[in-house]
Amino acid sequence: MIRVLVADDEELVRSGLRLILEAAGDIAVIAEARDGAEAVSAAARLRPEVVLMDVRMPGTDGLTAAGRLLVAPSPPKVIMLTTFDLDEYVHEALRLGAVGFLLKDTPPRELAAAVRTVAAGQAMLAPSVTRRLLASYAGRAPSRAETARRRLAALTDREEDVIRALARGLSNAEIGRELRLTEATVKAHVSRVLAKLGLANRVQAAILVHDAELGQPDTSA
Repeated sequence: MIRVLVADDEELVRSGLRLILEAAGDIAVIAEARDGAEAVSAAARLRPEVVLMDVRMPGTDGLTAAGRLLVAPSPPKVIMLTTFDLDEYVHEALRLGAVGFLLKDTPPRELAAAVRTVAAGQAMLAPSVTRRLLASYAGRAPSRAETARRRLAALTDREEDVIRALARGLSNAEIGRELRLTEATVKAHVSRVLAKLGLANRVQAAILVHDAELGQPDTSA
């Protein structure tokens, strides 16, 4: 069973998330928290594998709580729950090491799949807002772009191809089809790229590419 903690200030939202997740059969909601402080305390006691964290809560907000959780030894995987108008908070959460974000109206099947995905060590971005999030990184300060380019210069040509595709939100299977590589080879490339760059997950890799301004995300779909 995947052990999950749900943090949201609205009881109705917490109850709905619990019902959805526990109906999946392989997920157990081991605790609920009404704010970030409760989430941090409960996570320290119960050691969940995944935390679903609302961004905006009274008292200790989700962003502050995520920062505290993610610097702890053996931290849980943190997914932020958000809405379109909270993008700026999500940016910072991803930089802190959150593995992704979901909208609160995510369909039940996709919510359960997201929890399984992050529990398995992969990042998860809500498909409907991936391009919106990454597009917002256009026009960063030159100093940040130059720093990002210097970091990416350590990659081989093939590794750069992989990280560019990853930054467009493609899965390992999709990257493999595009670059004519096996999925296992793509997975190996991704792991090597993250290790070379000192990044925690695919989301941070995507942010680095867009900080480097190596091309705008595809918004044609």
